[in-house]
Amino acid sequence: MKPTLQAYRSLLFICCAVTFGCYFSTSMRLPVVPLYARTLGITTAQIGLFNAAFFLMAGLLSLPMGAVSDRTGSKPVAAAGLTILAATAFALLLCDTFGSLTLAYLFFGLGTAAFGPTMMSFVAQISPSTHLGRSYGWYTTALFCGMSLGPAVGGFMAQRTGFEPVFNFIGITLLCVLGALVFCLPGQASTAKGGAAAAEGRPALRELFKNRPLMACWFVTLNACFGLGMFISFIPLHAHNAGLNVKEIGLVFFAQGLCNGFSRIPFGHLSDKVSRRGRLVMIGLAGYTVSLGGFGTSQTLWHFLGYAVLSGCSMGLAFTSVGALIAEVVPAESRGVAMGGYNTCIYFGMMLSSACMGGIIQVIGFAYGFYLTAVLNAAAIGVFWHLYRRQ
Repeated sequence: MKPTLQAYRSLLFICCAVTFGCYFSTSMRLPVVPLYARTLGITTAQIGLFNAAFFLMAGLLSLPMGAVSDRTGSKPVAAAGLTILAATAFALLLCDTFGSLTLAYLFFGLGTAAFGPTMMSFVAQISPSTHLGRSYGWYTTALFCGMSLGPAVGGFMAQRTGFEPVFNFIGITLLCVLGALVFCLPGQASTAKGGAAAAEGRPALRELFKNRPLMACWFVTLNACFGLGMFISFIPLHAHNAGLNVKEIGLVFFAQGLCNGFSRIPFGHLSDKVSRRGRLVMIGLAGYTVSLGGFGTSQTLWHFLGYAVLSGCSMGLAFTSVGALIAEVVPAESRGVAMGGYNTCIYFGMMLSSACMGGIIQVIGFAYGFYLTAVLNAAAIGVFWHLYRRQ
């Protein structure tokens, strides 16, 4: 049963606040850990690999964690994820080798897989069908505002205090977020009921794979997040080679995340008013493809900032519509699994980018690496439309 409109707004606010705190904290490491790894003598390819370890673990576990949240409710799974994230942040203080950083990033992936899909499923559960677009607009605005402010604060702190205080701050902040979730977010009933639901799990999953609009959303998410993995893993190194310092690199992340976040509020309302959300997805992806190619040409702070703004706005348009479209085209009892699959595509896309492109960049350079990624995303737009229009 859906909550009243007033209760819906209160629950959505709590979800947004908790999600902002989680992603603000964890994204503080994004411009910091690659540069910290360089001080330890870790190579560009190895930095790509331990980032890939995070994406691999988050990708592998997001779908099963979504299924668990369908059966047990979102709150306990999300709380477990925050606990793991906080413990891992403190563990970064002990990491001084490629192997130890890889292990830490595997646990970051586990915690993120437990938190992300469960909160997305919770938002769908509490939202009226007429408000799905704006719900994901507000929710993902909170998420990306956290992701935009986190790197900026992390870069500023690292510039002033060094790397280790940043890791302490991340862990303490995550513990505060955990307390807010436990005491402020009400429990949510599971959407699956007992053994019968468990027995039907595999057939239901097979049916999801026959859902062409859902497959279109998953596919295009995988490809777009290949580009996002390029941004997260290699923009710090590409920009540093161009002469930007750690604070300026944090500002680039800030611009991308801020535009990504705040653009989702109007785009979410727009998504609720159009008859076919897929067209908005394609328009957003076209702009995103241009931004990826633009990063390859960037040589100054203003170049990086300009394409970061285009990237953020384009992603805001595309992915607000994707999230609402997934919630719209699957049954309510399968939304946890569908959102888990969506998160799996996010992390697998970024994992493939981090794992493959580090070695490729060492051969062809950062510029051609971004050009290649732009070409792959352009091709993905056509595949999306082929699948989506045949629903």
